[in-house]
Amino acid sequence: MGIVDVVSEFCTLPRGRRHLKHRKQFQTVEMKVLIDCDGCERKVRRALEGMEGVTAVEVSAREHRVAVTGHVDAGKVMRRVAYKTGKRVEPWPYVPYAAVAHPYAPGAYDRRAPPGYVRAAAVADPRAAPLARASSTEARYAAAFSDENPNACAVM
Repeated sequence: MGIVDVVSEFCTLPRGRRHLKHRKQFQTVEMKVLIDCDGCERKVRRALEGMEGVTAVEVSAREHRVAVTGHVDAGKVMRRVAYKTGKRVEPWPYVPYAAVAHPYAPGAYDRRAPPGYVRAAAVADPRAAPLARASSTEARYAAAFSDENPNACAVM
């Protein structure tokens, strides 16, 4: 019996996967939180910076948007902000303007959306907005009477 056998008896590693801690996936959680002033912004930032697994916190008071990056769970982050600040929290409901199919359906616009963003509902389900995607004949008619088309109708 050597020194390695004696030491290995005292230092044993767990055999199963039960003892291993499951690490959350690295992700960015975006939320909509009503932020009125610098104090509200500071309160939201402090509530999130103390949370375990948070790498970065980005608060945009003008857009009422909070982005949290790190090894966190989205539900826990939103519950913590709601509990610590007393504010209503919801997932970020907007997508960038360039990510939506053109031309837009009438229901896709939202007056409260920040500049450059539209509601995410039109992207998630194209059947919800029937005018979200134009057919090939609609596109040809629209292009025929376009100001950018040099062969367009001279009457227009």
